[in-house]
Amino acid sequence: MYINVIGAGLAGCEAAWQIAKRGINVRLFEMKPDKMTPAHKSRNFAELICSNSLKADRIESAAGLLKEEMRQIGSLLMECADKCRVPAGGALAVDRDMFSSMVTEKIKSNPLIEVIEAEVTDIPNDTVTVIATGPLTSDGLAEKIIGLCGGSLHFFDAAAPIVTAESIDMDCAFTASRYDKGGDDAYINCPMNKEEYENFHAELVSAERAPRHDVDVQNPKVYEGCMPVEILAQRGLDTLRFGPMKPVGLRDPRTGHRPWAVLQLRTENSDKTMYNLVGFQTNLKFPEQKRVFGMIPALKNAEFVRYGVMHRNTFLDSPRVLNSDFSLKINPNIFFAGQMTGVEGYMESGASGMMAGINAVRRFKNQPAIVLPLETMIGSLSRYMADESVKDFQPMGANMGILPPLDEIIKDKRERAAAYSHRALKNLKVDF
Repeated sequence: MYINVIGAGLAGCEAAWQIAKRGINVRLFEMKPDKMTPAHKSRNFAELICSNSLKADRIESAAGLLKEEMRQIGSLLMECADKCRVPAGGALAVDRDMFSSMVTEKIKSNPLIEVIEAEVTDIPNDTVTVIATGPLTSDGLAEKIIGLCGGSLHFFDAAAPIVTAESIDMDCAFTASRYDKGGDDAYINCPMNKEEYENFHAELVSAERAPRHDVDVQNPKVYEGCMPVEILAQRGLDTLRFGPMKPVGLRDPRTGHRPWAVLQLRTENSDKTMYNLVGFQTNLKFPEQKRVFGMIPALKNAEFVRYGVMHRNTFLDSPRVLNSDFSLKINPNIFFAGQMTGVEGYMESGASGMMAGINAVRRFKNQPAIVLPLETMIGSLSRYMADESVKDFQPMGANMGILPPLDEIIKDKRERAAAYSHRALKNLKVDF
């Protein structure tokens, strides 16, 4: 007897691991390497497509709380992430190749997990199944899911470029984290003065964009968290200066003053040979990326090892079709996990895979489902996915706003966040 898991991304690998951890055999289906998507480059599982950052690491933050809850439950992804971390100030960032390789090795070496390299074009009905095929679900299976769930929504997701460390002009850059947090080696900062920034902005908003070939191309819905930088720039001259190029908390040691605008570069690997343009997801044509981003003084000679790309993303209208244990309302033997449920973020996807896997086992054993307490970040995310009062459902990442209010009023933001986290970990139950 076994449980099916379709998709070996972050959610699928976490689901398979949690199922095997509870003594049940798993058939894990993955269409790579025979069939690759435009966004995937590696043969390994749990490939990080966009950033290599897993967001804030402090337990007193929403993202940090989510990761700590996953650690305490016994997450495979968190075990691997903690072993593959690279400097990133207050964030947990990983060497993406090392991370995916480690997850892949652990999955493939688990005797209870059978990896089947094949594309799945139909929804199995032979046993309990977890579908975690992600935002780039193949067309055949996507049609089956749409038919089963009564439709789906689409939007476009974008990835930022990566440049080599040696091509960054450090005479025009400086190393620092905002407010000197996390050490001086966390980020490379590329400052611009007012004239440089305004010239850059003018070229960015008028630069030529790559054509789109995916569905809904005439009216794409772009999720705010992955907004292409050129679209964001169209909202106003200073929009980037209050977004990905905000100079707050940084001081240029060459001038002793805060720059007019700053692009931050985050290390991509443990050897610090590659850097990601933070917040610069883009759909510009490749030559345009080199030309326009090269207007940033520190990047005038930048060597791009990966240009930014834009790709299709898909998620369900989860409040209408899913239960809070991530099972399908019309067929509780089918579970969904990952970005297609409407969770936004790497570890949010992993957490949904964790809970879908755990509850798939409980369904398999005819045991009642488990939904973590509402005071926990995972519990609140799980309930939000199934909250039918949410009419215009959009992707949701970990944030303190989805947690129930505290019993006491705490005005200080950091103290309030700490209180939320303390309460969540106090209420977290891991005996399952």
